[in-house]
Amino acid sequence: MGKKNKRSSAAATTPPPQSDLSATSNGGSDEKKKKKQKIKQQINKQVPNELPTVSIALPGSIIDNAQSFELATRLAGQIARAATIFRIDEVVVIDSKSTEADAPCKLEDNPDEEESGAAFLIRILKYLETPQYLRKSLFPRHNSLRCVGLLPPLDAPHHLRKHEWAPYREGVSLKGGNSSDCGGTLVDVGLSKSVTVDQTIEPGKRVTVAMGSNRNLDAVVQRQVVSSSKPREEGMYWGYKVRYASNLSSALKNSPFEGGYDYVIGTSEHGVVVKASEFTLPSFRHLLIAFGGLAGLEECVEEVKDLKGKNVRDLFDLYLNICPNQGSRTIRTEEAVFISLQYFQEPIDRVLPRYEHGTLNV
Repeated sequence: MGKKNKRSSAAATTPPPQSDLSATSNGGSDEKKKKKQKIKQQINKQVPNELPTVSIALPGSIIDNAQSFELATRLAGQIARAATIFRIDEVVVIDSKSTEADAPCKLEDNPDEEESGAAFLIRILKYLETPQYLRKSLFPRHNSLRCVGLLPPLDAPHHLRKHEWAPYREGVSLKGGNSSDCGGTLVDVGLSKSVTVDQTIEPGKRVTVAMGSNRNLDAVVQRQVVSSSKPREEGMYWGYKVRYASNLSSALKNSPFEGGYDYVIGTSEHGVVVKASEFTLPSFRHLLIAFGGLAGLEECVEEVKDLKGKNVRDLFDLYLNICPNQGSRTIRTEEAVFISLQYFQEPIDRVLPRYEHGTLNV
């Protein structure tokens, strides 16, 4: 969301009928819509047991526009907080400065080297998502992290305190941590003592451990290493993943989920206006909500050779203005993320009630 352009009063105040939103916003034909719907139905049949997800995508260039290092860090912290509060499963960081299509993200190994906006944002997002007791083991000292102590904690369900017992805990495998008593590997899970897991794991690897019912840490008990998606399968929110995308096209196409994103929403002041009370979402498996930077998603399209000349609306199932009649000329991306995720919260929960706020056994 950037500078607000004048639009006709009809476009700004009269939303199109909900059933026609996709065609109105994207200029697509009925035939194109039917084809898309058919593909989505086929995807849903192929992966019926796959957990539904909600992802957000935003450009790393928002970091470059911050006026100071401290403000850049706070901005990254706001994105992390928003993703956690609204239970986002994946954050995609788009690198508008990448010159290579589908290039991997290059995080600087030199702790004193300055990073690009995208790499900086990725590092801080990953750092904040990691439980506090694991950060020293998983994140070596780096210049980009020098102000993270100023940020409020995410306090996510997997950020457990030492006195809390939960069905699962995040841990890190320890160096020289082969257990002589019963085999396996010693893992630090943030309790007063490390636990033994049932696998041999190289040191420094983050794992999700099923803690079981035996709370006696002195007992010779092997805990089980499980997939990081296991807590989600049982209805718990377990943090977000971070993915790097070299451009907008890569963000949309290179989904880590089988079948890709089956519903994609672009947010822009130039999008259609629908009242929050009237907005509904179709059934989906993997939803992606995309945000633009200083000049909006339109600029993200112009930066990609393959997309130049294309209408930005054609890239999305819905191109939406979630904050019409704004009082400020501009809405910053981090503000747009909070506004949009609040706007989408109820429509998403109506389609898929995802997580319960489980209580911890203390």
